[in-house]
Amino acid sequence: MGTTANGTSAATDKATSTSNGNATVDKGVDFANYFCTYAFLYHQKEMLSDRVRMDAYYNSVFNNKHHFIGKTVLDVGTGSGILAIWCAQTGAKKVYAVEATKMAEHARQLVKSNNLHDVVEVIEGSIEDITLPEKVDVIISEWMGYFLLRESMFDSVICARDRWLKPTGVMYPSHARMWLAPIRSGLADQKMSDYEGCMDDWHGFVNETNTYYGVDMSVLTKPFSEEQKKYYLQNSVWNNLHPNQVVGTCAILKEIDCLTVTVEDIFKIEASISLTITKEDTRLCGFGGWFDVHFNGRKENPAECEVELTTAPSVDDGTHWGQQVFLLHPPVRVNEKDEVLVNFSMSRSEENHRLMNVDLGFQIKLSSGKMLAPVRNKFYIE
Repeated sequence: MGTTANGTSAATDKATSTSNGNATVDKGVDFANYFCTYAFLYHQKEMLSDRVRMDAYYNSVFNNKHHFIGKTVLDVGTGSGILAIWCAQTGAKKVYAVEATKMAEHARQLVKSNNLHDVVEVIEGSIEDITLPEKVDVIISEWMGYFLLRESMFDSVICARDRWLKPTGVMYPSHARMWLAPIRSGLADQKMSDYEGCMDDWHGFVNETNTYYGVDMSVLTKPFSEEQKKYYLQNSVWNNLHPNQVVGTCAILKEIDCLTVTVEDIFKIEASISLTITKEDTRLCGFGGWFDVHFNGRKENPAECEVELTTAPSVDDGTHWGQQVFLLHPPVRVNEKDEVLVNFSMSRSEENHRLMNVDLGFQIKLSSGKMLAPVRNKFYIE
């Protein structure tokens, strides 16, 4: 849930149409479904109140002044404008702060009230449509969505990089990783109970409709059940997990170099990983996914102070991103040293390129060597 993205990039449109047969994204629909949310100050406040997020960006900028002093910077999806302001405060010569929504007006006011309007230029428009007078030394953006890639804002950052970053330029952040781990959670039981309660209510509705109005609705029971299964059991859940809920080792699903990655590289994420259970006699209730990003500069121009922003399970409040949880129904009993072999695939929804579909298959190899039957689940990140 990063700061405001900029309309769908040409690269996104092309990838959408060639990879899954969809027509190019309608920018008007995209704005109504996505961008408008970020035009409200309450939403900006939520992100600005995330201390983990704010500290990481603040420290990465002010502890790496050599990347900013006397340099030209592009802030993609500036939102309130705070990243652009920090870049100017640390010594940037010029900052172009691009914002697709009317939040640009607030950003412009904030920049002026902090006496930085001679350095920071707020531009209202999508990064795909605007034109800058020069190439930039640094691109900074808070583009990360739930489980890193939901919202597909990174497409716009890639577009900005390819159009406006100098060959020697630096990306902030420079790298990103996606993680997955086995978890235990009472949410699995709660969601199943919610689904069963919903079906009990449906059956009562069918009986009453037949009794009082003489219409048998039972033919709709199966599609209603499938609809509710998706809502209660297949939609991934946003959650702030405690480290104690992680019952095994974690593994990297995807590593991204922001300087070289293409839209095609992130259009579909596929990985086969092995996770080892580290708790005795526990329940595998699902899998928790999170991400981290790093501010390392580039090989030829490294950061003097490398900074990590992680959304891993935390004993504190964590971040507004939390973790993406994929629940199993029913949970599986596991033990220490059991191995969970996971095949993971995440692709963009055909209905909305900013949402994700996940295929998650796994097979448990017991510490005795016995293999349990493979399980396959489909989830939706909406």
